[in-house]
Parts: sequence; structure tokens; C-alpha cells
Amino acid sequence: MNHFTNICVYCGSSKGVRPEYESAAQEMGAELARRGLGLVYGGGSVGLMGVLARTVFAGGGKVTGILPRALAPRELSGHSVGDLEIVDTMHTRKARMADLADAFVALPGGYGTLEELFEVLTWAQIGYHRKPIGLLNVAGFYDPLLAMIDHGIQEGFIRPGFRALLISAETAADLLDRLSVHEMPAGVINGWK
Repeated sequence: MNHFTNICVYCGSSKGVRPEYESAAQEMGAELARRGLGLVYGGGSVGLMGVLARTVFAGGGKVTGILPRALAPRELSGHSVGDLEIVDTMHTRKARMADLADAFVALPGGYGTLEELFEVLTWAQIGYHRKPIGLLNVAGFYDPLLAMIDHGIQEGFIRPGFRALLISAETAADLLDRLSVHEMPAGVINGWK
């Protein structure tokens, strides 16, 4: 069983069009706070990022945001929540978030969320880390992505064992439970299963 201190959550700087997305960010934030888990996130106060951070903070949880200086005017509106580290580049942001995290979760989001998710998946695939990675699949948001991954496996571009790198669940509680007991298969860690 994995012992977590901090969970890195990737999510949108927008709230999206469905109210379920905002509700899921609140649910994840409340669940992190309830379990005493710290949040590591992109540092923004807008969109799902802001909803998530405010919920964790309101529940008494620790919040650490990592924000590139260039994005501060777009992703900060009003006061930041918790501890905010301003860094010079996106590369520094992502590396710092990964260093602080014991596991990774992606909520709905756009290109940035997908890019961050796939970077940590790739790092796991090549053995840079053994941290669990999960998707909060709100209202089927990630169904097409999961189908694309399965298609990549069928077409021989993704090794079948690498499918085990990504856990998916529909609720925050279920996802965090599943991540806490997830173990990387030995062959996946070596990159050859």
C-alpha cells in the first residue's frame, strides 16, 4: 500500500461547460482534505484549479501551487491560495510539481492538462518514477482518451503492459483508494512488458 503525503492534480484553468466538472474538483478537494493529503497543483486561482485549491484549503488541507511567472497575469485572479512558488519556466514548474508529488491525478482539462498527464506517463514508462497516475473520469470526459490508448495498444504503438500505468475512476474517493494500492508491474518498470 502506498503512503501518500502530496497528490499532484492537473486540471483546467477553465471550468468547462458542464457543472459536473466543478463539482468533481470540489469533490477531489474535499477528499484530499479529509484524508490529510496535501495538494500540489499549477498555482492558478481560476477555473478548476482555483475551485480545487480553495476547497482543499477550506477543508484545512495543505496547498502548494507552482506557477511560472509568465502565466501569473492569466492564471491568478485575486489572492493565491496556500503556498505559491513562482518559477521561471514551464519546465521548472512541471519538474517541481513532480518532485513534490507522491501520485498524480488528472481532472478534466485542456492541452496543458493532457501534456502534463502524458509527460508523467512517459516518465513512468521509461522508469523515471514509480508513482501512481490516475484519471478522474468525470461524466465520461476521458472515455475517448482511454479508447485512443487502447487503440494504440491494438495497433502496436503502446505495449500492453503500459496500460497498467493509468488508473481511471469516476469518483475521487474510488480513484484515491485505487491509487493507494496500485503497484507497478515489474515488467512495466523495466519498459519491456
